[in-house]
Amino acid sequence: MGTILGQVFLTISTTGTLERPATDLGFLLHKHPDRAQAFSTSYGTAHVFYPEASAVRCTAALLLEVDPVALVRRGKGKGRGGAPDAALAQYVNDRPYAASSLLSVALAAVFKSALGGVCRALPERAGAPLPLRIEVPALPARGGAELVRKLFVPLGWERVEVAEVALDEQFPEWGASRYVRLVLEGELRLADALRQLYILLPVLDDAKHYWVAPDEVDKLLRAGVGWLADHPERPLITRRYLSHRWGLTRQADQALELVRLAESDDLDVDSVDNAVDERTDTEEKPVPLAEHRRTAILEALRGAGAHRVLDLGCGQGQLVQALLKDARFTEIVGVDVSMRALTIASRRLKPDRMGERQAGRVTLRQGSLTYTDKRLKGYDAAVLSEVIEHLDLDRLPALEYAVFGSARPDTVLVTTPNVEYNVRWESLPAGHVRHGDHRFEWTRAEFREWSGKVAERHGYTVAHLPVGPDDPEVGPPTQLAVFTLSTDNTENKPEKKKEAEAA
Repeated sequence: MGTILGQVFLTISTTGTLERPATDLGFLLHKHPDRAQAFSTSYGTAHVFYPEASAVRCTAALLLEVDPVALVRRGKGKGRGGAPDAALAQYVNDRPYAASSLLSVALAAVFKSALGGVCRALPERAGAPLPLRIEVPALPARGGAELVRKLFVPLGWERVEVAEVALDEQFPEWGASRYVRLVLEGELRLADALRQLYILLPVLDDAKHYWVAPDEVDKLLRAGVGWLADHPERPLITRRYLSHRWGLTRQADQALELVRLAESDDLDVDSVDNAVDERTDTEEKPVPLAEHRRTAILEALRGAGAHRVLDLGCGQGQLVQALLKDARFTEIVGVDVSMRALTIASRRLKPDRMGERQAGRVTLRQGSLTYTDKRLKGYDAAVLSEVIEHLDLDRLPALEYAVFGSARPDTVLVTTPNVEYNVRWESLPAGHVRHGDHRFEWTRAEFREWSGKVAERHGYTVAHLPVGPDDPEVGPPTQLAVFTLSTDNTENKPEKKKEAEAA
């Protein structure tokens, strides 16, 4: 007798035009619209296929066929938090039919590159919001439709439709089940939407099919970058995602609180201690590290005689705002891959309230720093402030070439955390980086080695400056490298030749 398989279903749809076809979704998901593909999982088979694929509209479907027997054998009957279920409940349950941690794990495995926002074929599309429609026909929701809305509405979806599923349509008097049909519509980055689903599907189910180990905290932090720290239901999300394991929940909440403080006012976790400083009103409060960093950058730009400046990875626009206050900077361009960050930067700067001349000095532009962009050529200086540590190490050469090899400004400023200084903060757990999205943090020697090689490869000289209090034992909290294009290289730049000829 064959095994009866259960099926869990999810669809992702987008719309497009002839110039930007909806079938680009296939590139972003790394799954070709003309082929149906199958992937083996520990608990069954995941299928990806496209019910519709045209320039106007494209839909990708993820169908997970779950083997209930494999679920019992591999999961050993573990239910919520890994606790053993009753013997019969191991075989008679909703796991093979409802969107739960099984679908979440399959989503991460099948769409791993999309979840990470990686698409070499269409990097700009991967980094920009898309018109998305996501449908989950059967989603267990402990907390009902109201909780579903509380979780998804704050995330920027324009429409969150939640329909309760009846226990039996023939007997409406029996009332609703704990399952809902979920439809999400709005303009979000595909990676952001997938990360939200990866976390929130098991949160709504409030159960996992596997034992929750300490590495689940790292998974939560990675998938929650950019949205979880400020989510109004963050305590519930962390508690349920970590299967109510108090120690892990506390660890995650502490890390997310550091991230929230870091992002609230351009603060690093370096300056969290300032937020809880117990000085009296008459005592002088320390200057936040973010302010030390902006001051050092501005002084270096002035010393270089820069007038036209690129802020690469401008985030929410704090440095752009500071540059605008100094009239010597005649053109300022802020570049970031995140449209959400650029939207916040625009609100901060309020260009609609500026005079025409002031507004003409600043431009905010969406772009990926790991790809060459001819629009970035010809500027006096470029700033990479707390940017490089957010990239995987294998992506650094691409950024290096895009900035130093292609754009080639006369001056490049790079700031990054000094990992040696981390021991000076009691609020930062030992061995942890300062931000949940940091892929690495370098010692002073490591940063000097990297910057020296970059300068040598691309014809720059480099000097290093401390930012913040320079501790005699562990150095400053932030390290700054000032790259200056060598004279011979500067004279050979086409724009410099034109200036010389005009003179």
